[in-house]
Amino acid sequence: MISYLQIENLTKSFGDLVLFENLSMGISQGDRIGLIAKNGTGKTTLLNIIAGKEGYDNGRIAFRRDLRVGYLEQDPAYPDNLTVIEACFHHGNEVIDLIKKYEICLQTPGNPNMDKLLSQMDMLNAWEYELKIKQILSELKISNFDQKVGELSGGQLKRVALANTLITEPDLLILDEPTNHLDLEMTEWLEGYLKRSNLSLLMVTHDRYFLDRVCSVIMEIDNQQMYTYKGNYSYYLEKRQERMEAANAEVAKAKNLYKTELEWMRRMPQARGTKARYREDAFYDLEKVAKKTFDTSSVELQMGASYIGTKIFEANNVNKKFDDLVILDDFSYNFSRYEKMGIVGNNGTGKSTFIKVMMGELAPDSGTIDLGETVRFGYYSQDGLEFDDQVKVIDVVRNIADVIDLGNGKQLTASQFLQHFLFTPETQYNYVYKLSGGERRRLYLCTILMTNPNFLVLDEPTNDLDIMTLNVLEDYLQHFKGCLIVISHDRYFMDKVVDHLMVFNGDGDIRNFPGNYTQYRDWKEFKEEEEKNAQKAKLAQVEDKDKHSKVRHNENRKMTYSEKREFETIEKDIDKLEAQKATIEDELCAGDLSVEELTKKSKKLSEINDSIDTKTMRWLELSEIEG
Repeated sequence: MISYLQIENLTKSFGDLVLFENLSMGISQGDRIGLIAKNGTGKTTLLNIIAGKEGYDNGRIAFRRDLRVGYLEQDPAYPDNLTVIEACFHHGNEVIDLIKKYEICLQTPGNPNMDKLLSQMDMLNAWEYELKIKQILSELKISNFDQKVGELSGGQLKRVALANTLITEPDLLILDEPTNHLDLEMTEWLEGYLKRSNLSLLMVTHDRYFLDRVCSVIMEIDNQQMYTYKGNYSYYLEKRQERMEAANAEVAKAKNLYKTELEWMRRMPQARGTKARYREDAFYDLEKVAKKTFDTSSVELQMGASYIGTKIFEANNVNKKFDDLVILDDFSYNFSRYEKMGIVGNNGTGKSTFIKVMMGELAPDSGTIDLGETVRFGYYSQDGLEFDDQVKVIDVVRNIADVIDLGNGKQLTASQFLQHFLFTPETQYNYVYKLSGGERRRLYLCTILMTNPNFLVLDEPTNDLDIMTLNVLEDYLQHFKGCLIVISHDRYFMDKVVDHLMVFNGDGDIRNFPGNYTQYRDWKEFKEEEEKNAQKAKLAQVEDKDKHSKVRHNENRKMTYSEKREFETIEKDIDKLEAQKATIEDELCAGDLSVEELTKKSKKLSEINDSIDTKTMRWLELSEIEG
């Protein structure tokens, strides 16, 4: 198997914080690697180092020669004034750089190195680059190629960046949270695209279905070291548990032996022989194992919800639209106690707007919303809380409350509360700007839950959270004694926490589905298959009826006079064009044309081929009438 990338003894730290030390890993052709680690342990940093966007302290990184690498960043950025098409040409790659050289060459007197550039353009198929960009943008539901980047939503921008990355057809594709901001339809499109392709992958994602279905290798950064599992996410979970149990058993055994050896060390005189020195060296190695600790901590969301009454809220004939975009069309719904609703739908169908209308942040155009007196909302928005980067983590919580009431007479100080969210006493006194994206999200979640809401509204809560945090958040929401609305593109998360779905189909079409996302997807595929079979049966009936009617489609159609004249001459025209084509092909193969003549002849040949195709199609149409 061809080695694409080899990393040896890589070390990276920020001040006193060591992300990883002496980390080694390799990527070979055909590998599909999912990278897993807790927030703040260096996943994105490692990808940035591999992509050449960030430096490192020590170690060695070696790529295969001429390896094409594509990198989709977690939060891609482009100048706001660029159009969608211009954005796809903004970040340089081999093909784009070649196209720029070709355009410069055309404008330079004498066209220096044109022959070499033409050969490279042919080899890289650069002539059709823009067409390929438009094709893949269309597949990603981006159709307005002249729209300014500054006008795009987060999901649209992510799709443009994804198209920009995929169009280069890299040997190794690096993806940092590729499903963030993508709706379910696009996530499933990307999943299918990657499964069908031969690309080698290195990917960070919290989408566990995505990991399970796309990746064949899981790599985990834990305690500053890398562990590799040759299998998908389900296999990783099983083998990781075995590794942890074996490691704990090894430490327990070492601790027992360490007690015995420690007594020997204390009894032995200072002057020791060679054998004693050998045992002393072994003691220090044993001490390292015996004192090894494993970070098995997890987020403990043991928060009690405040009492919620039987009346929650009622939406009656609510309407909302922006110009011609209809979000809610005569929408009515009565929310019941302890209900857990999931909201799904493509980007742009109004899911977040619906939430804001329901919570009173946006006024409806008409209709009423009647809210229960006991309802206390906890709203986790997609944009998140804007923290002051120069504030310490603990002060973020203290600015809300010094003491947090957990219910049942239990209380926690701000510091104790933060420790439940994996913020150590040392981390609590760090400034916010030092936090990773996932740690910021965890802090934001902390500020929501500390108010003891009885109605949680979570808009894309899974973005940037690590899998470990998600597992515990899911467990908390399953046992949450209150109401829940969650918008999420994380299929696994939705399956775990909701009991029914509101499906937003656009134009105010909202349907209630009594089940989780996987059940909805199965039902949808079944309905689509039913409709497809019905369409096939209908088509077969039409064809059968047509076959038995014994009427030819053009039987009652006769050629006009002008069509007869055209039919008589069109064969001669095709023969002349074929002769011209053969002559130009011979001249191109002779190798004695100047660069200017070569360019001119190539353009002429393309025009002749188009004419032949057009006239041939016309000849076929006329021949059917004549027949």
